[in-house]
Amino acid sequence: MTNQSEVTFEPSKKKRESRPWGSYEILVSGPGFQIKRITVKAEFRLSLQWHRHRDETWVVARGTAKVMVGEEEHILGRGQSMFVSRNTHHRIENISSVEPLEIIEVQTGDYLGEDDIVRLEDDFGRVD
Repeated sequence: MTNQSEVTFEPSKKKRESRPWGSYEILVSGPGFQIKRITVKAEFRLSLQWHRHRDETWVVARGTAKVMVGEEEHILGRGQSMFVSRNTHHRIENISSVEPLEIIEVQTGDYLGEDDIVRLEDDFGRVD
């Protein structure tokens, strides 16, 4: 018998989405959360962006990242993490000239769709 207060979730089908800066893959999602693996090509960066409906926690799994959260820049290595609250401007950059950067991103919030990205600056012309 299943406890009715238990919430079950299924691993995703691990569909990889390509982007100009690399790719991401949704590893698992459930009510109010989603976990992604983000791979950033050497010397590339994501757009400067913010979200209305979600918070994010980044954990560096491989490589070295330069991250901007609000007005602060940080260098994060393997095993280090950063929390980004909704409505906060942020960006991830791979500062390696040879290795890809892998980030595990945990999203939490009431809406986790890709259309909750508001881009402020973008190296690929995708500004909102």
